[in-house]
Amino acid sequence: MFTRRSAAIAAAILLSSPALLQSATAADKPTDPQIAHIAYTAGVIDINAAKQAQKKARSKDVKAFAEDMLRDHEAVNKQALALVKKLNVTPEDNDTSKALSKQASDKLTELDKLDGAAFDKAYVANEVAYHKAVNGALETQLIPSANNAELKSLLQTGLKIFQGHQQHAEHVAAELK
Repeated sequence: MFTRRSAAIAAAILLSSPALLQSATAADKPTDPQIAHIAYTAGVIDINAAKQAQKKARSKDVKAFAEDMLRDHEAVNKQALALVKKLNVTPEDNDTSKALSKQASDKLTELDKLDGAAFDKAYVANEVAYHKAVNGALETQLIPSANNAELKSLLQTGLKIFQGHQQHAEHVAAELK
């Protein structure tokens, strides 16, 4: 139940934002600076969640998962910052990145109230839902909308990594039951 609710919330936030809705025209697609900001924001959200899990998680597997999330998302965001600097692009805040940040802040507050096994299960369930939503947005909106080949390539690389994260989170979640 919690996983379905988290997936629904994450998907609703990601997919209800104007920048990620299926567009009828090219003018409605997010721009590369907006895409860069959305992708970077999504990484920061998972970095913050991983830091929280490193402090609160009890399960060895959950702690290891959080360590992987922190390492991988920091590495991808570092690459993203290097790319926008190279391309002389300023990431552009937008409704989607703002909505993602607000939802993530609310989720961190909710998770902070939990301890022990309850925290571990809720954190991992949220990670499963979050990665499903982000991966879907990358596949259907962000990658197809990216105009710059290097940005598109970075997003495709990120997608492969994040699909692995989703599988890892699903495995950890199954082990916690």
